[in-house]
Amino acid sequence: MKVVKSLPHCLRSRGGYFSLSLMDRYIGGQLITPFIFGVGLVSSLGVAIGYLSDLGNKVVDSNLPLIKALEILLLKVPEFTAYALPISVMLTTLLTYGRLSSDSELIALRACGVSLSRLIAPALALSLVVSGITFVFNELVVPTANYQATSILVKYLNEEHRFWQQKDIFYPDYEEISLPNGETIKRLKHLFYAEEFDGENMKALTILEWIGDSLNKIVISDSATWNANQNTWDFFNGNIYKIAPDASYKDTFGFKHRQFPLSKAPFEFALQGRNPYEMNIIQAQEYTKLLKMIGDQKNLRTFQVRIQQKMSFPFICVVFGLIGSVLGARPQQMSRSTSFGLSVIIIFTYYVLGFLIGSLGLVGAISPFMAAWLPNFIGLAVGGWLLYRFANS
Repeated sequence: MKVVKSLPHCLRSRGGYFSLSLMDRYIGGQLITPFIFGVGLVSSLGVAIGYLSDLGNKVVDSNLPLIKALEILLLKVPEFTAYALPISVMLTTLLTYGRLSSDSELIALRACGVSLSRLIAPALALSLVVSGITFVFNELVVPTANYQATSILVKYLNEEHRFWQQKDIFYPDYEEISLPNGETIKRLKHLFYAEEFDGENMKALTILEWIGDSLNKIVISDSATWNANQNTWDFFNGNIYKIAPDASYKDTFGFKHRQFPLSKAPFEFALQGRNPYEMNIIQAQEYTKLLKMIGDQKNLRTFQVRIQQKMSFPFICVVFGLIGSVLGARPQQMSRSTSFGLSVIIIFTYYVLGFLIGSLGLVGAISPFMAAWLPNFIGLAVGGWLLYRFANS
């Protein structure tokens, strides 16, 4: 592709070092200031519109402490900053290249033999850098900040949280059985249930254990916690009920403290009860393993789509950078208001398309990969077509 081939020409060797050409330094300088301004403006508006009113209602109606509301507001800034980065790339490229075109500077450069793909190379270079920043920001900052904000709401307002495992933790533990015909099936081995979980201890815990197809044991305990040093469970104040093969009561044993060599998976499942936006990619991939083990297909599909979207989202910057710079570089007069309006239309259309395609992935109509990446592929195809059309016009 011509754009890709043009990117290396942004750098020129000079005395063994690489330096930007005069044209690239000039266009790059024109891009940086509006980009920084755009990130600040869009992220501030996003926080104000998306959360300020809601938090105000929580302070007044639900007695959320004002200091905690301000803390949540600050914790939501990273999320809206991540959203602002690709939007700012679109605004910046349209405004900057639109102004350069209106002032006939691009016409002069093209008259000197500079191709359109070469002219937009600085914008593509900027969008690639912003894509990397967006990816790192989304992985290292946004999930932790979102999780802390959710924790405050759960703690002070007892808000419902779809993935939050604090009450009614239910976890089936399966074992794989090989049948005589060579087929492998999963059979229930343990069934865990706890009324509450505070991050360390499970309260009012009940465990059912099967041997083969027969219920063998029922363990009821006031509390239990995972002992990481000995890689086992510590149960406190409970009873063990033995069940005979005919399902009749057999015997009972009481205990103050007893260790059980059971799977750690129920503890991990409760501990990692975050939604996809409160996890980075590695955490989400680990969580999908637990969802596969318990057979939760609905949440598994949700996480698979969100993981792919986490990887594809930063590349929206490249799509917006390509489309914005090509449209802005057209040899037509484009005012700032026109550029802003066109940016809003393109961004809105793109995100609606992404929402619709993502929904198809969530219901299983298309694969998680296509649900996340198809909008980017469509955007790049549209940008490439616009570049070809305007370069030869």
